[in-house]
Amino acid sequence: MKRILIVDDDLAILDSTKQILEFEGYEVETAATAGEGLEKIESQFFNLALFDIKLPDMEGTELLERAHKIRPDMKKIMVTGYASLENSVFSLNAGADAYIMKPVNPKDLLQKIKEKLDEQERDKIIDGDKVAEFLEERLLSIR
Repeated sequence: MKRILIVDDDLAILDSTKQILEFEGYEVETAATAGEGLEKIESQFFNLALFDIKLPDMEGTELLERAHKIRPDMKKIMVTGYASLENSVFSLNAGADAYIMKPVNPKDLLQKIKEKLDEQERDKIIDGDKVAEFLEERLLSIR
């Protein structure tokens, strides 16, 4: 089962998004602050995280940077009602895998999440193939 973390200070958004994702079969954790989100990221594995850009204790872009250092393989999607070219470019350069505007259409969000989780699976297969190739080369060089 895929695990998703939602970090947003709007409790109504947290609750409704959690319900939508759980209905789709995802295991979902929520956090209302960046600090709480970071604690969860440090102590648990998540396949994907949704980060609001505006949080009470830290900018979402800073949360993104910290989360990317802790869990570079976790897919990270920025969600914002405060779109700007500067924020979107910074987010993508800091490790965001996608950038979504509020209000979020649930169908679009689910499609983006599926797309990013499928990407994550392909990345794992490619990494596994690279390890297999390396081991095969090493074994052949020993003979």
